[in-house]
Amino acid sequence: MLIVETIQIFVVLLGVAAIVAIAARPLRLPYSVALVAVGLLAGLLAPVVVVGLRPEVPPEAVLLVLLPGLVFEAGYRLDLAHLRRSFSGLLLLALPGVLISAAVVAVTLNLTTGLRFDLAFIVGAMVSATDPAAVVSTFRRLRVPGQLATLVEGESLLNDGTGLVVFAIAIGALSAPVSPVAALGTFIVAVAVSSVIGLAAGFVAARVMALVDDDLIELTISVVLAYGTYLVADGLHESGVIATVVAAIVLGDHRRRRATASAPSTLPTASTDPALVGGPEVGDPTAGDALDTVWEFLAYLLTALVFLLVGLAFPVGDLVGALPWIVWGIVGTLVGRALVVYVLLGAGARLLPMVGPRGALPVGWLHVLFWSGLRGAVAVAMALALPVTVPERALLQQITFGIVLFTLIVQGITAGALVRRTVGVVGTGPGS
Repeated sequence: MLIVETIQIFVVLLGVAAIVAIAARPLRLPYSVALVAVGLLAGLLAPVVVVGLRPEVPPEAVLLVLLPGLVFEAGYRLDLAHLRRSFSGLLLLALPGVLISAAVVAVTLNLTTGLRFDLAFIVGAMVSATDPAAVVSTFRRLRVPGQLATLVEGESLLNDGTGLVVFAIAIGALSAPVSPVAALGTFIVAVAVSSVIGLAAGFVAARVMALVDDDLIELTISVVLAYGTYLVADGLHESGVIATVVAAIVLGDHRRRRATASAPSTLPTASTDPALVGGPEVGDPTAGDALDTVWEFLAYLLTALVFLLVGLAFPVGDLVGALPWIVWGIVGTLVGRALVVYVLLGAGARLLPMVGPRGALPVGWLHVLFWSGLRGAVAVAMALALPVTVPERALLQQITFGIVLFTLIVQGITAGALVRRTVGVVGTGPGS
């Protein structure tokens, strides 16, 4: 009976996602924001209908079932050429950027509300990972420079993994305090080992795929790579997200080079600037790839489920009592984001030429990066995964839910307008 009920819930969620997608189009509302709003409304108006889902959304559903597929598809689509040009910037955002964001949130909550610093740092770790799905969907409708899209989406992919590592360290420090030096060492080792696992798995999968010429077998191998890499890294207590992203990037780059090498030399030239993000271009040798099509469909389904579950997970009625903590948490999140984007990345781009060919990012890009720092499914999953032994667990969850809700609704709705307003500015920057 449990299996039947699970399938029923799955079918209902997919049906709702399709209806929401149709309704959101004429309203120009970001798809992910609309799904969260519907989830919130369902949880408020129909608690009996969702009683088996809303009160206890298992974090494993996001971390083990939904997240690997989402990050694999996004990593597979990343352009390695843009990634190389933006690599220094991504490292700044995903490594020191995550630590700075978590620390600023922790200091803000500690000084303004009196919340213990170690508990406040757990909140900071949970909201340090960005989830710019609403912004990325806007990118795909506009002629946005590819390097900017890579920065926004690449940051999310990488700091999902680093955020989870920081979260695990912060939880462990409650029972066995560690020095900052030891914690930093653990963080660096986890990132390095996870990257090696992803590199090895991606290389092996690419080599095996090169030996076969069957779309179904290649698709099967890609699914095994996405979830197998995550499970192996997670089983070794490393970052499954980082390992999966690296494996996806390796596989995607290999297949693009393989398709380009085997494409006829008489292919017509693409009609638009390849540095701009959009749909498949004329002359793109990977445009008809069955693997791309299937993974795009899977990512669509997974995205719909993630954001509906996020909406259902919010105990909206419980957030009112935690409003002062939530407000200061939002302040800390925005201040930390501003420091990371405008100071760390903005100043760092002038010192690290790999970030851009002219050594500096356009101001318009920085505005988009700042406001696209939404928080979403990963933050919610970490909040739900808090051990019951953590002091003030309910309050920490409420602060995190409130911050995520603010970024998804306020920033998610307005980010599209910001991108449209600045697209003429960013179109003249690096990568355009």
